Amino acid sequence: MVQYQFPVSGTAKAQILEQLQALRGADANWRDGRTWSLVYYGGEEISDLTRQAYQLFSQENGLNPGAFPSLRQMETEVVSMTADLLGGGSGTAGNMTSGGTESILMAVKTARDYARAVRPEISQPEIVLPVTAHPAFSKAAAYFDIKPVYVPLTEEYRADAAVARQLINGNTILLVGSAPAYPHGVMDPIEELAGIAAQHQIPFHVDACLGGFILPFLKDLGVPIPDFDFRIPGVTSMSADLHKYGYASKGASVVLYREDEYRQHQFYVRSDWPGGLFASPTMAGTRPGGAIAAAWAVLKLLGRDGYSRLADTTLQITRRLKEALIAIPGLHILGDPLMSVFAAGSEVLNLYAVADELESKGWHMDRQHLPPSLHFMVTQAHRESVDVFIHDLQQAIAAVASHPEAYAEGTTAMYGMVGSLPDSSLAHGFMRDYLSSMTRRN
Repeated sequence: MVQYQFPVSGTAKAQILEQLQALRGADANWRDGRTWSLVYYGGEEISDLTRQAYQLFSQENGLNPGAFPSLRQMETEVVSMTADLLGGGSGTAGNMTSGGTESILMAVKTARDYARAVRPEISQPEIVLPVTAHPAFSKAAAYFDIKPVYVPLTEEYRADAAVARQLINGNTILLVGSAPAYPHGVMDPIEELAGIAAQHQIPFHVDACLGGFILPFLKDLGVPIPDFDFRIPGVTSMSADLHKYGYASKGASVVLYREDEYRQHQFYVRSDWPGGLFASPTMAGTRPGGAIAAAWAVLKLLGRDGYSRLADTTLQITRRLKEALIAIPGLHILGDPLMSVFAAGSEVLNLYAVADELESKGWHMDRQHLPPSLHFMVTQAHRESVDVFIHDLQQAIAAVASHPEAYAEGTTAMYGMVGSLPDSSLAHGFMRDYLSSMTRRN
C-alpha cells in the first residue's frame, strides 16, 4: 500500500476545486443518461435545489434535536409526509436514516428487540426473507446474530408465499417482502405475505426502498400496482429511500412503523455515561443536517403533481426501452416488473461480454447472475439517451457474436469463475479480496 504523507501545508482553494473536477472525469456519466444504476437524476432544477439546501445545513448535526430545532421540524415533516404517501395513519412513526441499508438494519434490530421483550423463550431468532431481498437484510442478520431463512422464487420471480408459510416457526421474528425487489423489479405478493405474518402474529416488513416514492404515483397514472403499504393491515414496518425516486441528495431514507410503541425497540439509550444522558433513534450518532434539509426541500418543491409528472415521464421511457429490448432476438424481460426497474436476460447471448462492450462505449452497466441478466434503472435522464443505447446495444451484440474469443476476460471471466466454484465460501473469499483491493491504494 502506498503511504500518502499528511499535507504539511494547505492547498489553494482554486487548485483543490480543479483537482476535484479532474477526479470526476472517470466517473459514471449519470447526468447524460449513460448510467443504468446508482444515481436517480430528477433534473437540474431538483439537483440545484438539493445542493443549496444541503449546503445551508452542511454543518448542522441531527444528533441533538434540541440544539437544532430546524432539523427536528424538517425530519418530522419528511417522516409524516412519507407516512401519508404510504398509507400511514395518525399513529405511524418513523425516522430518517442515511439510506436503505440503515433503514433495513433498524427494522431488523427493532424486530429482534421486540421479540426479546415479548418472546424471551427464543434463543436463536430467525427472519424469513425472499432470496431477492436486499443484502442489507442478510447483513443485518450477520450483525445482530439472527439466522436468515430464504424463500425461493416462483417462475414469475416473486417470493413463493406458500413456501414462506412453511418456513415460519417458533423462532421466526420477522417476515420480509419487497416492493419491488431490486434484481428484477418484481413485486412480491405483499398482501398474501402480510396475511401470513398476521396469522402467525409476527411483524412483517415491506422493503419499499426502491418503489416507495414512485409506485403510488404510477398507480395514480393507471398502472396496476397492487396495494403494498400500510393500507394492508398486516404490514408492521416499511423502508423507503428518499435518495432514489424521491430525488433527494444521497444519504436519505425513511424507516416507518405502524405504531410508535413498536418503534421504541429501535432506540438505543444509556443513562450512566459520564458524558451525559445519551439517546439515539437510529444507528448513526452524528446525522448530517444537509441530507435532512435536502430531502425536505425536494418534497416541498415537487409535491404530488411534480412526482406524478416525473413518474409519467419515467414510465414512457421505460416502456420504450422494454419494447426495444424484447424486439432484439435472444433478449427477454425477467418476470413482470411494473415500474421502472427491471432485468433483461438471455439463454443465447453472452450478456457479460455485451456489457463489457457497452462499457467501452461509455455506458455504465449493472450485471446480475442466477440467472445472468443486465439490470436497468430508468429515470427521466434517459429520455435523450435511450435510442442511442439501443443502437449501441445492437452493435455490442453483433461485436460479441463475431468475435466471442475477444471477450474471455473482464466480467465474463469473473462471473464465470464465481459461478463455477464448488464451495460458496471460496466465492466469499474471492469477493473479500476484491473488495480489499478496491479500497486500498496500490
